[in-house]
Amino acid sequence: MALQQLSLSRRALLRGLGLFSASVAVNPLLSSNVFADEKSLKTIKLAWGQTAVCQSPISVALKQGFFKKYGLNVEPVNFSGPTDALLQAIATGQADGGIGMALRWLKPLEQGFDVDLTVGTHGGCMRLLAPQNSGIRDVKDLVGKSVAVSDQASPIRNFFAIQLAKQGIDPDKQVNWLQYPPDLFGEALRKGEVQALATDDPQGWLLKKQHNLVEVDNNLKGEYANLTCCVLGLRGSLVRDDPATARAITQAIVDAQQWTAEHPDETAKIFQPFVPGSVAVEDIAAMLKEHTHSHHSTGVQLRKEVAVYIDELKKINVIRPDTDAQRFAEHYVPELLPAESAHQHASNMAHMSNMSS
Repeated sequence: MALQQLSLSRRALLRGLGLFSASVAVNPLLSSNVFADEKSLKTIKLAWGQTAVCQSPISVALKQGFFKKYGLNVEPVNFSGPTDALLQAIATGQADGGIGMALRWLKPLEQGFDVDLTVGTHGGCMRLLAPQNSGIRDVKDLVGKSVAVSDQASPIRNFFAIQLAKQGIDPDKQVNWLQYPPDLFGEALRKGEVQALATDDPQGWLLKKQHNLVEVDNNLKGEYANLTCCVLGLRGSLVRDDPATARAITQAIVDAQQWTAEHPDETAKIFQPFVPGSVAVEDIAAMLKEHTHSHHSTGVQLRKEVAVYIDELKKINVIRPDTDAQRFAEHYVPELLPAESAHQHASNMAHMSNMSS
């Protein structure tokens, strides 16, 4: 059975924007680094999932002044709602940009959301976990088992479903994916309701440590070692009408990602106040060291990576089989760094002759 497609109905859009508005809060880091010439800076709104360790470079960019270095006054907003609603918020101008998982965002982009992907931020925050005595040591061992996921369209579910499909296993019929609130994953495993967890960090890393779990698979093995999993999305109108600002945001994020890769311990100290549950700085640093924050792909390289994911999502019926992966990537990934882009972002994918309407 194909995964349920995201709805673009007016009701869904309004509901998503309502969730976005309810979850917005000005970040305290904003006031810690105010320059005297702030009036000359370009103000933008950047949505930020403050509890996501993989987005900790945003805290670095704010604290270390990377945004201001490129003439930006960033108003960070803490977005704690569904990532689909975040994408809707960017597309409709409620925010200028934000970071999310590529495997979550590519389907809505195929459906016409006006958002450009300007940089891949890192890889390595998705984990498939199982108890030591479960007998699960490979993705194929999930056949006939129950796996906890946050939702049925979860990018983590999609990723491991792709790995199953590559081995000739039908992920929808041969594996039982059960939806749980993320904070109940450990309890579901303890009760035997599931035999494995498909999750992301910080939860995944912490569950592995707390319950001495086996990391069966992740998104850093084999070909995925050099693929991004999360991407910076900017509203398409910003990229078209103000490419200089879009370029500045993208470059600031690249700089912050590289600083994080080179200074994981310092990054952990900066980000630790935002992680719920009093997670130790040492644990946050350990997570960051397992991620590939030095992998920040843009332009041609990011297009290659997006095209890979498009073709892989076809294997599990998320992306339409007649969608041209390369044209899709060229459409949604502008060439911002280092040269100015001539990217022309149409509002509807149907205008592309080799893509289905």
